[in-house]
Amino acid sequence: MRLLSCKILFNQGNLKYVQPSVVVHQKRNRSNKNYDYQYLQRSKVPTLHFQASLPRLPIPELEKTCERYLAAQQPLLSPQEYANTQAIVTEFKKGEGLSLQKKLKGWDSNNKHTSYISELWFDKYLRDRVPLPINYNPQVVFVNEKKPGYGTQLIRATNMLISSLRFFKSIRAGLLEPEVFHLHPKKSDTELFRTVTRLLPPSLSWYGAYLFGAFPLDMSQYGSLFNTTRIPKLDKDRLFQNESAKHMVVMKGGNFYIFDVFDRDGNILPPSDLLACLKYILDDTAPPADYPVGVLTTENRDVWAKARQHLESIGNADIFSLIDSGIFTLCFDDAEIAGDLQFLLRHFLHSDGCNRWFDKSFSMLITRDGYAALNFEHSWGDGVAILRYLQDMLEDSSDNPQIHPDTKPSNCRPETLVKRLDFRLDDKAKAYVSQGKKNFEAFCSSLNISYIEVLNHGRKDCKRFKVSPDSVMQLAFQMAFHKQLGKTVATYESSSTAAFKHGRTETLRPCTMATKTFCEAVNSSNRPSNSELAAMIKKCSEVHVALTKEAAMGQGFDRHLFGLHRFSEQDGGKLPAIFRDPAYTNINRNIISTSTLTSPSVRAGGFGPVVKDGYGVAYVLQHMG
Repeated sequence: MRLLSCKILFNQGNLKYVQPSVVVHQKRNRSNKNYDYQYLQRSKVPTLHFQASLPRLPIPELEKTCERYLAAQQPLLSPQEYANTQAIVTEFKKGEGLSLQKKLKGWDSNNKHTSYISELWFDKYLRDRVPLPINYNPQVVFVNEKKPGYGTQLIRATNMLISSLRFFKSIRAGLLEPEVFHLHPKKSDTELFRTVTRLLPPSLSWYGAYLFGAFPLDMSQYGSLFNTTRIPKLDKDRLFQNESAKHMVVMKGGNFYIFDVFDRDGNILPPSDLLACLKYILDDTAPPADYPVGVLTTENRDVWAKARQHLESIGNADIFSLIDSGIFTLCFDDAEIAGDLQFLLRHFLHSDGCNRWFDKSFSMLITRDGYAALNFEHSWGDGVAILRYLQDMLEDSSDNPQIHPDTKPSNCRPETLVKRLDFRLDDKAKAYVSQGKKNFEAFCSSLNISYIEVLNHGRKDCKRFKVSPDSVMQLAFQMAFHKQLGKTVATYESSSTAAFKHGRTETLRPCTMATKTFCEAVNSSNRPSNSELAAMIKKCSEVHVALTKEAAMGQGFDRHLFGLHRFSEQDGGKLPAIFRDPAYTNINRNIISTSTLTSPSVRAGGFGPVVKDGYGVAYVLQHMG
């Protein structure tokens, strides 16, 4: 059997991208014939039509969670360690686990508007004090613009801004097509499906879709895509949103600019006006900021909270308010990628932090030679919403560009529309910025990034041998690590639970007894025959597919144990032995953190490992072979 070869991005040293595992790319009809400048889509079915009837995220049975937890621990522990953990788990499920399960279910039954994990997950993100870049914020790099003349920094940025605003207005008006996973698109992705489900009341609409073999997904995170910022606070940050704001924040050389993109009636400004405003900013001869305040968003969250408090106290509160409430941040970078993938990965993941505002829900980054990417803050949502936005936006900006190489900026007097924001800085504020630059430079230098790109083989090879492509990739990661260090370690793969109301993610544990057995066999002196190895690969695939289904259906063990752990902390006193067991600590210290996404809009992706000596592996599986 041939081993799978595909495009992989290895980000090692301090590198997480969230995979919407149940979401597939669906080309949406946006013909020029029906073009509406103000809206990207005019869906027959309201955007949140299915939200009220989405199934709730299930709380797994305690017995099943304990069983799955032990199965994940077994390949990581010695026989003696496993026996000890097994005894602890047995006691837990007979005693303290039962009372914690009852409390968790009680909370869940009293909060049917959400999921049991949602509030806990927000709290987890917002309480963490580590810097956002590398540790949390992923990068998603767009494919390049193929039309000659349309890939320049100014033209591409303007077209993507226009498409973003059309997407924005479609969401706010409830006209964006609902996110639905069609099991058999030819049968369910039809006008009949839309007509029938639209006529059903929201309380029943999900069930109607189900009868078509279609599964609506949670869209509660979409509202936080725009006008949203994570604000640093001591001990715990908070999410801020101002839906009434109608201005963009643009960064260039560490300087900040704002301008309104909607008129007084809420209409998107004409394309030539937007072009004029962006050109005015690009042409501004102001030097790069000596003390770029944006670099403070790279700091430890408590350090940044104190710095922001000081900056506000000396007269910058209004500037922060404008940045926080902006629709999103557009960063004009002076750098050029020039085809250098190594530099591309570093630049869009972290750069030097001077021309970034990592607290924003997302920032659109575009280099002088037209390479573009998103870098997004992770507490407000996961990859499902961001992937839908970038796919729809990028397709529209390419298929229906409103700015062309011969388009002239309007005579809208952009100097009266664009405002530069100038921070007041005293010596203490300057010291904060200077130290932040030093800290971030040291942090980034500890990160090693590399990539492998092979385009001759892919998913089709795996399907020919009737094995899961994802399982083969995960097995390759296990083999590589085992070959280097001769052991297995805690491994994380993200799986979306967007099929449920307010679902977030679940952890899939790719390191199994099947993968461990294979790695030991391959790396042993008594190597099995190829036919025996092929049978072992198929076994690994079967186990992986089962784990994938469990995770997507909310039947993993990680989020459940996390919830029980948090409830036990709230009770005070001594934690149950299962949460004090070194094995529990070790399995949550994920040395290998992985995620994948497949979209024709995505050129590359990357994220930071969750531990200093870990690996972050972002990979894209091509339909080749």
